[in-house]
Amino acid sequence: MEQGKAWLEMIHRYFAGTLGLVILMMAIMAVRAERVDPTIPVLLCVLVLGQAALGMWTVTLKLMPVIVMLHLLGGFTLLALQALFYCQLQSKNSLYFSPSSKSVRTFSLMAFGVVLLQVLLGGWTSSNYAALMCTTLPICEGNWTSYLSWKEAFSFWQTGFDNYEFGVLDYPARMTIHVSHRIGAIITACVVLIYCILLLKQDSHHSQRLGIWIGFTLVCQILLGVSNVVFQLPIYVAVAHNLGAAIMLTLICVSQFYLWQGKARWGHQAKGVRY
Repeated sequence: MEQGKAWLEMIHRYFAGTLGLVILMMAIMAVRAERVDPTIPVLLCVLVLGQAALGMWTVTLKLMPVIVMLHLLGGFTLLALQALFYCQLQSKNSLYFSPSSKSVRTFSLMAFGVVLLQVLLGGWTSSNYAALMCTTLPICEGNWTSYLSWKEAFSFWQTGFDNYEFGVLDYPARMTIHVSHRIGAIITACVVLIYCILLLKQDSHHSQRLGIWIGFTLVCQILLGVSNVVFQLPIYVAVAHNLGAAIMLTLICVSQFYLWQGKARWGHQAKGVRY
């Protein structure tokens, strides 16, 4: 292993270990504390154990794409759950909540599902080293439709290889993965934009601010995605693109929390329940 990669790997492991200890202490404090639901901290502990296993398999299975993708998704989930736990601790502030229509809450679930699927496509693109398969915008160069190979592109359990670094799939399969991620990006942008507009129309200033932040993150993600293509995937842009995806998924989870908590609280208040 190259010295630079070895240092990055060690930093990653020490950081992961420290984060695991912090989450464990947080879970212990939540279990012992009164009036604190320990569900999320306990889930975080379970997730940390899962992440440790995936991290080990990432090394022992030589960067098998499905393991790398799940490890990335696990990291995103850790961030989102920690944000939700913070929101839960702050949820006594009723100023953050306001009634919302069923259609907005339903659309929030749709936005979450679409973004989650796009995150998975992005992780699959990265883990199969397919990010540079198309070098033109908006979809791909040439007669790309004739090269589509769906079965090979989404064969998740790729066995029989000693090492998966730099990818093992042929060009048509990798190009199909890349095209799927780009088409997914267009769909995701449309859905998230509509969701931002719906949030901006809510009475809650908190929901409106979340709508602005999600919209800002969306614009950044589009610019970073285009930059990955134009500048041939510079590492700092690729890392920023991953970070942007994690932030967007987390912000959507937080917005859902306030929308659904608003429904519950205003519903109880309508029945005469006091907080």
